Amino acid sequence: MEKVNYKWLFYLLVLFATSCKTQQTILSTDVSQGEHPKREFRGAWIQTAFQGEYKSMSPGEIRRSFARKLNFLQSCGINAIIFQVRPEADAFYRSQLEPWSRFFTGKQGLAPEGDFDLMAYLINECHKRNMEFHAWLNPYRASTAGNTQFADSHIYHQHPEWFVTYNKQILFDPGLPQSRQFICKVVKDIITRYDVDAIHMDDYFYPYPVAGEFFPDENSFEKYGLAKGYSYDQKGDWRRANVNKLIRQIKRTIMLNKPWVRFGISPFGIYRNKRSTPDDSGSNTNGLQNYDDLYADVTLWVKQGWIDYNIPQIYWEIGHPKADYITLAKWWNRNANNGHLYIGQDVARTMKANQLHEKMRCERSLSHISGNCFWPANEILWNNKGIADSLKQHYHRYPALIPAYTHMHDRAPKEVKRLKAEWTEKGYLLHWQAEQSATNPELANYFVIYRFENKENIDLNKSSHIVAITRNCFHILPYDKGKRKYRYVVTAVDRFHNESLKGKTKKVKL
Repeated sequence: MEKVNYKWLFYLLVLFATSCKTQQTILSTDVSQGEHPKREFRGAWIQTAFQGEYKSMSPGEIRRSFARKLNFLQSCGINAIIFQVRPEADAFYRSQLEPWSRFFTGKQGLAPEGDFDLMAYLINECHKRNMEFHAWLNPYRASTAGNTQFADSHIYHQHPEWFVTYNKQILFDPGLPQSRQFICKVVKDIITRYDVDAIHMDDYFYPYPVAGEFFPDENSFEKYGLAKGYSYDQKGDWRRANVNKLIRQIKRTIMLNKPWVRFGISPFGIYRNKRSTPDDSGSNTNGLQNYDDLYADVTLWVKQGWIDYNIPQIYWEIGHPKADYITLAKWWNRNANNGHLYIGQDVARTMKANQLHEKMRCERSLSHISGNCFWPANEILWNNKGIADSLKQHYHRYPALIPAYTHMHDRAPKEVKRLKAEWTEKGYLLHWQAEQSATNPELANYFVIYRFENKENIDLNKSSHIVAITRNCFHILPYDKGKRKYRYVVTAVDRFHNESLKGKTKKVKL
């Protein structure tokens, strides 16, 4: 287990207490918009629920498969992987709290060959490529089908009273404090044992409603709702309060144990329809609602600083009669509340409608949107209707840094030292020194290498000058018999994506 930097623990606990009363700090001004922004979140979701290919693969085959996938996604400009590690209160990693996932080995509780820890492998491989790893958990879901054969070690057997059945799914009862406590225990286990960059949850809070079927939380409401003064006609408010408590408790759990890890949510694409809001504050849409139907008060979480980023799933097309993409993008932009806002893209629907260009242009024109997450990653890997080609050749033509999380920490790291260029057995090497630590997020986590013509003005805001983003303290230069002079600039970036102010410069002949 990694040691916690207690200076950071104290600092961020104070910040958390403050953020519960005030809005988050405004994002730094270097989050630029435009055709090729220097800072942009470029994520991709990798789903494991209902995926069966892993059970027939050896650990070696899985490693090789994911190495190819990550290489390809990196070539498409993807800088963050959101990987589903807990689809059914189970695990794609070594856990003492929950069994191995049936989607991994074919049978819940059955360990992979050699106890192969897929999450540990992926974290290492992502970081080697300077891609973030976000551990994606489904908080309440214990069974996707109701007929799941729970392993003997599954928490369901220990505490069946914590669960309810709805729409053939078995779920933690969100109204029980014990449910929240266990989910937070799982989060703590992950962040203390693994070097994840973020904890991520999607749109499954209270389940999607089914017509004519009532969610069976009468017992918990009588015990914890009525006792708190809620009436039966205020049950919706009580349910929202339950989810609010979970979100706040998860954020607090993270901050108490590894405060530089972020917490993100990808909610359903509609917060509230205008017709549901007396003040007309909702979007001009007509569909399922986070606030009213899933009891997820997403904008409150952003305002209170309980989540660090928000990725609404705007999976519809431009011109959709009930949920127009541009209408929703503009609504979320107006209601970003100074938080990190990225847009969830449905690749298949976007490419079928031939709307990638319009969508990218729309969100890059909106001041509070600073990135995308693509659903699912497989559509990019398959190059559905040329999506990978388009990202490589145009929209992600140049590398991008992830927007800085200045509400967590807003000081630039120290500059690199002793920047040199010399011949080595590896080739013509640009190398430097920097203070680094696995437990101090203030220090350099990775480095950005820029190249300029010899007499060209140095402008670190232009992504076109970035030649590499790396966690190594060296970079092999493309030597060409010393025909041309260049100036290379190397900057340091911390775990919050704050970049050193000026960088170190070295003139070279290539």
